[in-house]
Amino acid sequence: MPLVSVNIPQIGEGLQEARVVAFLKKPGDKVRRDEPIYQMETDKAVMDVESPVEGTLVSWSAKVDDIVAIGAEIAKFETSAASSGQGSEVGKGHDVSVQVEVVTPPPPKEQGEGLNIASLFVPQIGEGLQEARIVSFLKNPGDDIKRDDPIYQMETDKAIMDVESPYAGKLISWTAKVDDIVPIGAEVGKIQVAGGTEVSGAPSHGASSDSTSTSPLGNSVPPQAHRPLLGGEEKNSVRLQGIPPRSRAYAKEKGIAPEALVNVPFAGSKLMPVDIDVFLSGGGTANVVGKAQVSSSGIKFTERQMAGKQRVLNSRMVRSNSLVVPGTMTVVTKWSPIEEERARLKAGGGKFQPSGFTMFAYAVTKAMTEFPAFRSSLAGDDKIRTYDFVSLGIAVSLPGDELVIAVVDSADTFDWQDFASAVRDRIALARGGKDQAHEAVTVSLTNMQAFGLRNAIPVVVAPSMATIFLGETFRDLDGAGRMQKVVNVTMTFDHRLCNGVGAAEFLNKIKEYVENIGAVLQ
Repeated sequence: MPLVSVNIPQIGEGLQEARVVAFLKKPGDKVRRDEPIYQMETDKAVMDVESPVEGTLVSWSAKVDDIVAIGAEIAKFETSAASSGQGSEVGKGHDVSVQVEVVTPPPPKEQGEGLNIASLFVPQIGEGLQEARIVSFLKNPGDDIKRDDPIYQMETDKAIMDVESPYAGKLISWTAKVDDIVPIGAEVGKIQVAGGTEVSGAPSHGASSDSTSTSPLGNSVPPQAHRPLLGGEEKNSVRLQGIPPRSRAYAKEKGIAPEALVNVPFAGSKLMPVDIDVFLSGGGTANVVGKAQVSSSGIKFTERQMAGKQRVLNSRMVRSNSLVVPGTMTVVTKWSPIEEERARLKAGGGKFQPSGFTMFAYAVTKAMTEFPAFRSSLAGDDKIRTYDFVSLGIAVSLPGDELVIAVVDSADTFDWQDFASAVRDRIALARGGKDQAHEAVTVSLTNMQAFGLRNAIPVVVAPSMATIFLGETFRDLDGAGRMQKVVNVTMTFDHRLCNGVGAAEFLNKIKEYVENIGAVLQ
C-alpha cells in the first residue's frame, strides 16, 4: 500500500503558518476520509482538520505546540491508491503529497487612467464545502483596502474565519448581506482597482461546481473518488455526503449526532434545516444524543454534539487564551443613586422604565468615549486600531447555558432614551439566538446581579480588550460609618493595550458616572 504525506492545508489567503494544538488520532489508528485527525490554530481560529484520505496513520511529522508552515507535512498515511488521490492532481489546499502550487491573483493590469471593477468571491477553502454564512463585514463601501486586508468574516461547518482581499483598491459595494447563506464561488462584493477591463475571480476565490466535486485545477472528479466507502457503511456515507453544510451545522446546533442524520426524512432533493425542525417536532429524537457507549474502563457514557454557538465561543476563548495578557481589578461602587433614579422614573409613570443595568451600561459607554484605549484592539502585533465610535457588547444567556453577545453599535451617538431602546432591542434579538459579536466590540458587559454573585473574574475574548462584571448589590459602610448599597464592578482587561494606571482611571470614571447617574442621564 502506498505511503502518502498529509500536509497543513491552505485555509485562507495570506496565512503562512499554524500551531498544532492537539492530535486526535495516534499512529496505528484506522482513519476514514473527512474524519477529524488533529487541531490547528491560526491567527483566525482554532479548528479541527479532517483527513483527505482513508487509511492507517503511520506517524506524525510534528509535535503539539509546533509552529508549522502552511503546506508542510504533518503526517504520513498508509492508504490505497484509490484514496490517495493518484491519477488526479491535488493542490496544497487538499492536504496530500501530490501538490500543485495555489496561484494567487495577479495585480490588475493598468490600462491608461481607466478603472477596473473586480468581483469578490467566496473562496474555496476545503473540499466538500458548498456554501458559507456571512458573519460580518469588516470594511464599508468607500473604504480603501490593501491586498490581504481582512474584509469580511464567513462561517462554514468547520470554522469562522476572516477572508482577505485578493486585490488592493476601493470597496464599491457588498452584494450579499450579513447572515446570507451563499454558495462557494458566489460574488459577495465589488472592488475598484486600477486597470481598464473587468477582472474575474482570483483562482483561490473562484466558483466551484454545485453538481460535482472539483480539484483545485477544476477537473471533475466522481464523488466516490473523493470519499472512499467502508463496506456496510456505504449507504449511510453516500447519504451523509449529500447533506448541505448548512444542514450539518444546524443539526450540530440542535444536538443531533451525525449518524442520526441518515434517519431524518426530507421533502425536497436535499436535507434542509426545515426538515430537521419537522423531525424534532414530530418526536423523532431518539438519536439526538447518540447511542450509549462503554469506555475502556467499562464505564457507560453517551456523547452529544456541542452546540454550534458554544463551539464558536470556545474557538474564540482558546485563541484569546494564547493572545491576551489579562489584568483584573475591582472597584466598589455606590448603587443607591441608580436605585433612586429608577424610583424617580417609576413615580413619574409612563412606558419608559429602563433597568438599573441599562443605566450602568450607559455610564460605561460615556466613560469609553473619554478613554480611547477602551475603544481599541490590536491589529497584528504592532498596530493599535482605535474605533471612532463605541460598539458595546452585552452578554446574554440562552436556555441550555448557551451564551451570545448583543451589540449596541455607535452607542455613544445615542441620547439616553434612544440608548435604552437600542439596548432593549439588541438584547431581544440576542434572546432569539442572534449572536451579534464582531471585531469592533472592544468592551463587553456581563450582569450577574440576579444570580447572587458578588465577585467574579471575567474572561476577555479577543479582539475585545475588556470585559466588565456587575455583581449583586450588598450593604457596606461608607467613609462616615453609614450603611449604603454598593456593588463590585470588576474588569479584566488586555494588558497589551492598557496598563494598570490607565485601567484604574477608566474603572474609576465608570464609578463616578454611576454614583452621579442622575446628572449623566440628563
